[in-house]
Parts: sequence; C-alpha cells; structure tokens
Amino acid sequence: MPLAPGRYRNPVLDADFPDPTIIRAPDGWYYAYGTQTKLFGGRIVNLQVARSRDLVHWDYLGEGLPEKPVWARTTQEIWAPHVSEHAGRYYLYYSAEPDHGPGLCLAVATAGAPAGPFTDIGRPLRQTGLPGFADIDPMAFDDPATGRRWLYWGSGFGPLRVQELAEDRVSFLAGSQPIEVLPARPDDPHHYHRLIEGSWLLWRHGWYYLFYSGNNCCGPDAHYGVLVARARAATGPFETLADATGGPGAILEASPDWRAPGHNCVVTDAAGQDWLAYHAIDPAQPTFNAIDADQGYSRRVMLLDRLEYSADGWPRLSTGGVASRWPVAAPVG
Repeated sequence: MPLAPGRYRNPVLDADFPDPTIIRAPDGWYYAYGTQTKLFGGRIVNLQVARSRDLVHWDYLGEGLPEKPVWARTTQEIWAPHVSEHAGRYYLYYSAEPDHGPGLCLAVATAGAPAGPFTDIGRPLRQTGLPGFADIDPMAFDDPATGRRWLYWGSGFGPLRVQELAEDRVSFLAGSQPIEVLPARPDDPHHYHRLIEGSWLLWRHGWYYLFYSGNNCCGPDAHYGVLVARARAATGPFETLADATGGPGAILEASPDWRAPGHNCVVTDAAGQDWLAYHAIDPAQPTFNAIDADQGYSRRVMLLDRLEYSADGWPRLSTGGVASRWPVAAPVG
C-alpha cells in the first residue's frame, strides 16, 4: 500500500549496511557510510556509501575505499566507519585487522569529496598488538565548547575510551593518553553492559550525551540495544541512564519486528529534529552470504526513528523504545 505524503516505513535501506554513520555534506546531500560487506555475486565492498536528499530514500553509491590499507591487504575486517568534514576535507575513521600482529587497529583515511574515494594514511592510527577487538568503532567529535578534537572508541569486553586528536586529525595529540570514559560491567543483570561499543557523542544544551550499544550484535543469540549516558564534560564522568533509573538503561531494544537493534548515529534534519539511525536484523530475512559466516552472517539493515528529549533531559525514542515498522512521520529533508 502506498504511503501517505510525509510518511515513511522502516527499513530506509533494505540491504546489509551495518554500523551506519550519516552526515549532511555541503552539497546538500546526506551521506551514509556502512561496514564492509559482500554483495550478491560475491563482490566485497570495503566502505559502503549511500546518499539521500531526505534521509528516507537512499541511492547506493557502492565503494568508498577502493584500495585497502597497505598494512591490511589480506584481511577482511574493515568495520564501523565514521566520517566528518573539516575545511572541505573528509576524514574516515574505521577499524581494520592488520596483516601482521593480533587484534584490530584504529585507522584513518581522507578524501576530497564525501563519497570518496578515501585513501588510507598508510599506517594505523593505533595498534596495540593485543589480541581481541578492543580497538574498534571510532567516532570523532569536535567539542563546540572547548574546540578540542576527540576520538572515542572501544569494545572487546573492556571500557569505552577517548583520546585527543592532533590538529592534523590523523594522529593523536602529542603527550595525550587514552582516557576510560565508561567501563564494561560483567555482572550487569540485564546483560547490555557486559560488552559495550559503538560510541556516538552529541552535545546539547550543556550536556554531552554518549550513545553506545551493548551486548551481542549478531548471530542466533543476538541481544543488542542502544544505551545512553551523559556528562558535563566530553571526558566525563558519565552517568548512565541505567544508573539514573535503576533499569537496563536501553532507549532501544528488540521487538518481534526487529532483532538486535543498535550501533547508532544521530543526524539532524533540515527542521532541526534529531533522528537515530541504526542497524537491526529483519526476522523475515535475518542472514545473507556474508564474508565471514562465523562473525558477520547476520543481515543488518538501516533503520531510522525520531529522537526526543524528556523533561529530565534524557533522550528517548518517539516510538517508545522499539524500532518502528509502521508508517510514521518522515524527516524534513
């Protein structure tokens, strides 16, 4: 049934498009970036790029990182892109598995246009050499109150971290060190805080809101949700919604319509309204022929729902904490 004017229905991008980041570029288009995937026919796309005029109807542009980093030629873990624009230059932060050494690395690539092509700087931004996946999900944030440049990241059953970036945005500030802003909680009875990842920072009315996702993103036991914490400074201390309310602290959880929703970004439409964009698993088509069936076989499509702020200042979804599947009012493009 056709939708009435000014309405839309999820998903807004019905393809495997995990860990979305959306920006509005100076050319007036919204650009979305997603984790590496394998298309029908077997072609691998390292950095997925799509664009839209209205946040609802998306044109798939394809590959934004045509050449892998020289230090990660043989691996296939190019994850969780974040893109920001500064003085006409576009900076892509992502994580990748190096050819040599355990673990994953934080990485940076740059481009002169929002769709790329992006070129890696030729070295990891951070490589600890430790096993596991602690160094993933980077998100760059320029603090409007102080002018300082920060990079948030973290997972691997450890804390979320932040470190100050140098003026060149492709290295950390000399003398800076990672700061732990939010710990994982192995004993969380609601399970969400046992593994936390997918940092996204938003500054609003003097509060720094740290959105993040918790627990297991993928597979038959996927149990994912979007959580939030807030602080008066970019480096914390952060109070979680779970601490404030005594509950699980999730603003978005699974429903019969959508499994394991999470790894969000926040994008603002032309009317100044904030929207939460994120991925989720569609129970009607939960899997696809992925690169690595052990880690990435869940088909995660891109969804969008309106973000609101309650009287106590905490963000909530207009849908009541679940992803919409029914027609709802559309963003203002």
